[in-house]
Amino acid sequence: MASLDNPASQLKNETSRPSRVIYFRIDVALRILLFVFSFVAILLIVTSKQTNLFPVPGTTFSVKIPAEFTYFPAFIYLFAALLVACLYSFITALTSLSAIRKLAYRKRLLLLIAFLDTLMLGVVASAIGAALAVAYTGLKGNSHAGWNKLANAGYDKFIKHTATAIALSIFAVTDLVTRTMHSTYSLYKGVHN
Repeated sequence: MASLDNPASQLKNETSRPSRVIYFRIDVALRILLFVFSFVAILLIVTSKQTNLFPVPGTTFSVKIPAEFTYFPAFIYLFAALLVACLYSFITALTSLSAIRKLAYRKRLLLLIAFLDTLMLGVVASAIGAALAVAYTGLKGNSHAGWNKLANAGYDKFIKHTATAIALSIFAVTDLVTRTMHSTYSLYKGVHN
């Protein structure tokens, strides 16, 4: 009988349900993209190892000098940030998938996820900034500090892997920005009422 008394509220509930489902489908798709970008970037960082032989001047000996991501703290930070983002996207994708089924989540949980998305955006963006600074110095060198270009030393595979990982990380951050904007807009519009 309550539905006959207030037909406007019944109409609002019927029209808001499809928008909730669409919201959560977009949310899951963005989280899957974040997972893929982060996971592939992690694989590229982990496989960015290269060893070169360099002759010792005045002798007939050569020395093996490896380049790995673990030798650069900024790349370790990027690896850790992407690992956390990858795990986070998996867990929150499962949360969004369960929300599609039930549609009974409270605003507080969804607001918490929006806050955590913003936090994750800051962590991954700062890791990218640190990795880009180190990568740029390795690519161009620094004549004032006496650092040579890493590209001149023949570490092409290492450079390509880290550059591709950083590019994928930028796509992951773009996904997080889109995700954060989508969450904020949806909360503003009251999709989760």
